[in-house]
Amino acid sequence: MTTTADATSAHATSSAADATTADATTGDVDVARAASKPYLVPLTRERLRTVLDEALVHRNELTGALSQLTFSSPAAYESAGRADTAGRAGTDGPARTDWAVGPFAVDPAFTFTLDGQWPDPDGLGWTSESLYNPSLIEHDGTLHLFYRASPRKESLGSRIGHATLALTPDGEPAPGAAWVDDPANPVVRPTLDDELFGTEDPKVYRAEGRFWLFYNGVFPITEEARVAHPSPGYPVQAVGIDMLVAVSDDLVTWQKLGPIADHEQTRLWAKGAVIPRDEHGNAVRLGGTGDDAGDYLMFVSEGFDGVLHVGRSDDLRHWTFEPVPYLDLTGVGGRLHEVAAAIVTGDGRLVLDVFHDVDGVFAASQALYDVERPVDQLALTPGGSLSWGGLQKIGGRWTFTQGWDAPAGRRDLYFYRADAARTDPAGSHTPAPHTTP
Repeated sequence: MTTTADATSAHATSSAADATTADATTGDVDVARAASKPYLVPLTRERLRTVLDEALVHRNELTGALSQLTFSSPAAYESAGRADTAGRAGTDGPARTDWAVGPFAVDPAFTFTLDGQWPDPDGLGWTSESLYNPSLIEHDGTLHLFYRASPRKESLGSRIGHATLALTPDGEPAPGAAWVDDPANPVVRPTLDDELFGTEDPKVYRAEGRFWLFYNGVFPITEEARVAHPSPGYPVQAVGIDMLVAVSDDLVTWQKLGPIADHEQTRLWAKGAVIPRDEHGNAVRLGGTGDDAGDYLMFVSEGFDGVLHVGRSDDLRHWTFEPVPYLDLTGVGGRLHEVAAAIVTGDGRLVLDVFHDVDGVFAASQALYDVERPVDQLALTPGGSLSWGGLQKIGGRWTFTQGWDAPAGRRDLYFYRADAARTDPAGSHTPAPHTTP
């Protein structure tokens, strides 16, 4: 989740300074596409420094008060009955559905805490105060964690970090294992004009024999950009967001490939590259028949001039998007903010994890689909993970991680697992062993 609406447009008019940061691996970023966006403010060190200065004074009381178990505890799942295929409230009473993923509780054995500060390759004095919206994937007995680190909670100026933990064959932390924070952190930081305001909210997938890291690139909006790409249905003010992708063969070295959608379609705002993922972190093709394996789908719920879109791809690199009304919240009420995750549960079901509000109060719900008809909603129920990085099974349990409940002054990520013993994360501040650079 990103709360950038209160950002100012000062960056858009700040003066050009020293050269653009140039030491990131940008791979085959489309130079022609970049040249076709002259309205983007060029990324310079001086502008990055201005972003950091503003981030360090950022405060948002509304999102600062978010607490995970408000959305993910058993009580959150039992607050209403099922909904029918039209999204209308059902008459089954408060019994929980048999298809929803969750509820969840904290497993303190996995807690990650970041001590110290990363080296700052841009020489800005950049530091982090808050960790959140991470993504997990297990590979060859190692749990890989990709996480957003921000100067302040929900501020601009974020970077993406990486850490690893050795697991037993049963999916538990190996005896004596310690979280190891990647000495190369930040593994993704702003190096493109689309990323001047930060790199946020990683989502990692395994597909096509490689690993794919989708993330949000945040950038300032100029008046020239608003004129070129008006968005009356989803007004864009000082901040725009692109969906970008990087690829890796080893989860360590990443190659940026750049944005996956054009501003002509997104109207300067599109975020949350939500691709259906199975219990192992694999992106799953859906909608095929016979010998046709189907396409990779992406459920986009923010931007695109306020219209729900679904992306389709054969290779996860090249995407086409079309408007598809795949979600109806009538059964639970409220206004959609964002689809957080898409989970293929292994029994022919696809579940979307949805962030919305009801009368101004934040809420989570889940929507049910058949993998053979992945845009035709079947049911809706309250409760969810709000895991922007997706879920996967660790030790046979659906698992995700989030940092909202970390006490002030701590950079903790707590692990929430289905059917785990309940623990109050704010009441236990003893992290799993770890090392930091």
